[in-house]
Amino acid sequence: MPWPSEPPIRVLVVDDHPMVREGLRSMLHGDGVEIAGEAASGAEALGRAAERDVDVVLLDLELPDMDGLAVLRRVREIDARLPVLVVTMHQDPALVRRAVEAGATGYVLKGIGRSELLASIRAVRRGEAVFDQNLLRAALASRDVAPAVVADGAGFERLSRVELDLLRLIAAGLTNRQIGQRLRWSHATVKKYVQRVLEKLDVQDRTRAAVEGVRRGLVD
Repeated sequence: MPWPSEPPIRVLVVDDHPMVREGLRSMLHGDGVEIAGEAASGAEALGRAAERDVDVVLLDLELPDMDGLAVLRRVREIDARLPVLVVTMHQDPALVRRAVEAGATGYVLKGIGRSELLASIRAVRRGEAVFDQNLLRAALASRDVAPAVVADGAGFERLSRVELDLLRLIAAGLTNRQIGQRLRWSHATVKKYVQRVLEKLDVQDRTRAAVEGVRRGLVD
């Protein structure tokens, strides 16, 4: 008897351009993804998100009635567990950082290939963060926007000073080997502290840790 297949990932496409929505609909058809709905405005997007019948939101940041970042924040208020993958043409590091602070689970550029987009949707559905490393690094280095500080320890275990320093190195894109050289630690010690930081932030990977650090105002 065959194993039952997993239900498709239900995606809400939010973009004010009909041709873009049509292109995404055609690109994502099949392969375990279902277009559960489309929205051409922020109001429509929030209405669909409130129905709680989607698994992932693909969000353009340029909408006719609302600022895309405001829509992103409102979606996260409606359902903090609903992943939002920003799909945009903008590569401005400050904008990427604001999207991270507003709650974006991922940030990809329009023109992304089909396989990469499908992989990104599956990843954010699993709770992973999806950001181009160069784009994320530039966003973390941006000083244009003050971080939205969350009180340390509010819902999370407090990070020590050493762990905060380590988090900043992770966010800067350093490998375990580079961190060990910088701090003069053994490889085993670096691995132990990285794992401790991930556990305290309640994340599964280094990218997510960097994103969470920005969101909580821990990474300058």
